[in-house]
Amino acid sequence: MPRSRINGNFIDKTSSIVANILLRIIPTTSGEKKAFTYYRDGMSAQSEGNYAEALQNYYEATRPEIDPYDRSYILYNIGLIHTSNGEHTKALEYYFRALERNPFLPQAFNNMAVICHYRGEQAIIQGDSEIAEAWFDQAAEYWKQAIALTPGNYIEAHNWLKITRRFE
Repeated sequence: MPRSRINGNFIDKTSSIVANILLRIIPTTSGEKKAFTYYRDGMSAQSEGNYAEALQNYYEATRPEIDPYDRSYILYNIGLIHTSNGEHTKALEYYFRALERNPFLPQAFNNMAVICHYRGEQAIIQGDSEIAEAWFDQAAEYWKQAIALTPGNYIEAHNWLKITRRFE
């Protein structure tokens, strides 16, 4: 049974009913409907911390989804789960794939910057300041892109860029 039919709380049930009505009213292909259903079920599982189930639904959603914009959000959410699981290389791959389809995802640039910054900090702990600086420089580039897309957001990143003299 699809997750959208077993959600227990009132808000989930209400949003599932509204989504099902919209799927019937709005002219969409069966593939788009299928992709949306998997995506919605993935989001529900992800919000409950069921990452394996969420990933399974997101992977299924990518099969019928052909719209690059919609696909970018599926790929972004896959990246989020890999980030949460500490699988940073996989996460970066999915953020890149999302940005290939939708270059206006500041949250993907931010998450990539956070991963690069983390790797820079790890390099410092390991005593490799040259590698650390390379990771920090890459983080700065991603944060600049996120800030350019959404000025006023990512204030901590903006301050870090100023303090480290990486802001132009």
